[in-house]
Amino acid sequence: MHGKRHWAIGLILGGVAVLLGTLVLLLPALERVYLDQLGKREAPTLTLAVEGLTGSLRRFEALPGLIAERPDLARALRDPSDQALIRRVNDDLDRTAEGVGLSDIFLIDPTGLTIAASNHWKELSFVGQNFAYRPYFTLALAGAQGRFFALGTTSGERGYFFAEAVRDGAEIVGVLAVKFTVDAFEDAWRNGANKIIVLDDAGVIFMASRPEWHFRSLGPLSPDALAAIEDTKKYPMDQLVPLQATQEPFDARFRKVSITNDDGSVERYLAQGRLIPEAGWEVVLLTPSEQAWTRAIGTVAITALLLLLVGLIATVVIQRRLQLQERIRAALSMQEELELRVTQRTAELETANRLITQEVEERRAAETLLRQTQTELIQAGKLAALGQMAAALSHEFNQPLAAVKSFARNAGAYLDRGEPDKVRQNVGMIDDMVDRLAAISTHLRNFARRPGEKTEPVLLNRALDTALVILEPKMRGAGCRVTRDDLLPEIWVMGGQVRLQQVFVNLLSNAVDAMADQPDPVVDLSLDMDGSRVHVRVRDRGTGMTDAEIAQLFDPFFTTKEPGKGMGLGLSISYNIVRDFGGTLEGRNHPEGGAEFSVTLKLAEAPSLAAAE
Repeated sequence: MHGKRHWAIGLILGGVAVLLGTLVLLLPALERVYLDQLGKREAPTLTLAVEGLTGSLRRFEALPGLIAERPDLARALRDPSDQALIRRVNDDLDRTAEGVGLSDIFLIDPTGLTIAASNHWKELSFVGQNFAYRPYFTLALAGAQGRFFALGTTSGERGYFFAEAVRDGAEIVGVLAVKFTVDAFEDAWRNGANKIIVLDDAGVIFMASRPEWHFRSLGPLSPDALAAIEDTKKYPMDQLVPLQATQEPFDARFRKVSITNDDGSVERYLAQGRLIPEAGWEVVLLTPSEQAWTRAIGTVAITALLLLLVGLIATVVIQRRLQLQERIRAALSMQEELELRVTQRTAELETANRLITQEVEERRAAETLLRQTQTELIQAGKLAALGQMAAALSHEFNQPLAAVKSFARNAGAYLDRGEPDKVRQNVGMIDDMVDRLAAISTHLRNFARRPGEKTEPVLLNRALDTALVILEPKMRGAGCRVTRDDLLPEIWVMGGQVRLQQVFVNLLSNAVDAMADQPDPVVDLSLDMDGSRVHVRVRDRGTGMTDAEIAQLFDPFFTTKEPGKGMGLGLSISYNIVRDFGGTLEGRNHPEGGAEFSVTLKLAEAPSLAAAE
């Protein structure tokens, strides 16, 4: 019997092992499927980037031809010594550049010398600079439209140039060139999880969501390309260093790209690109491929757990079945033996049989009841999870929606007063609140203790100021005032801007609520630095907390507020957010009365800014 049991268990475990091995072999295929899905899902992001660049090119390409038709430009090229005329042209170009959103507009004589420019008043003015080496100048002087992307040798700013000939009758007397910068596109790209780069016809990365990739390439540049770049002074030659990148094809639409950083870390991407033919550019979207590998590992792990669970259940069922069979055989054997010995004990044997049968039925009934109980527990767990999520969403949407309503009212009041700058400021704050609403799902993930948004250097000053602005209507309604320490101009800490703001909003709001019965509510906001860390303390002047309340401060759904005024999630969410940042959140009673909460964060270096063109 024992041999039969071991044989059955071994067969089950062997089958599970074979299935697990098959799943491991299928892991690369699963990753490939998820990579394909990832590329298709992110394709619209590439389309938006291409359409944005194409739209800007088409918007500005006709402007130099229209501006070049102004009579004053031809007269200035004929008589550059007329200072009054030159000043009038300078002012006219400056107004035009500001009106249409161009970086610069400048007028060049046939020798390549700039005689007037919209930036004539700047220290690094184009006036007096010679651009005869630029291709856009030579093309326009020959009567064709000039197009060129380059790093400005005078301004040090990257930009795209359009140029057209200035004609006096049929004669070409000079060139008018316009320039627009591309920094706004890169700023928008940096907000996404993907990386975007734009390569010129030589393969140089001249636009990128990561500034350190500017003027790099995915492979070595040809000698002809390097010579052309040097002749036209298109890019700084000392920065034309290829990235440590390898590429391999994935399918007809995508390719795999691996980039080794200077610190030795390797980043792997799924790349897809689209051409902008009129500019000779290729826009490439780099999507991190780790998430596809993670999904494949997760699928295999979940399937393996399910297989192990099925195997375990099957093993238990077989063991219980064999044990039951052994008991039945033992009972039958005992019954036969007793019948052979004495006829008198037949009644006892029948009773024993009935007891055994009853035990079997009771065990079966117990198994049925156990399965029903397990099903009910699973359903109860699902309902509890739904309740927690609904409560978290209700709590998290309340503050940003109230802030949006307050900013909207303020914007209407400022609009009535004719104060457009303050209206614009309030509209910008409403936009920040909308971004916060979009980030709520990530905050709920923090509460569930799953990894949150990426942690990076953020401005502590901005998070504190925005939190105070959000709560200003509530503080004003409660008659509460805030005393705060003077801060350095910029304090950078490791965190996430939206989530850090949420922590301070929760702490300040709780402080105001704690002083609802105080005649003169005051919130003390203090800050001090300790080595590589900064401590932000929020103190109220309320009645403080008991030891039991302090012990449960950060437990979900624990609150000291009256029913209907709090759900007990704010401090728990804030605690998990700060811990994700590598910091701590503590609460205690202040020696002079009231409660004090301390947020400890890691200090960070200010991020380097991309060079302006």
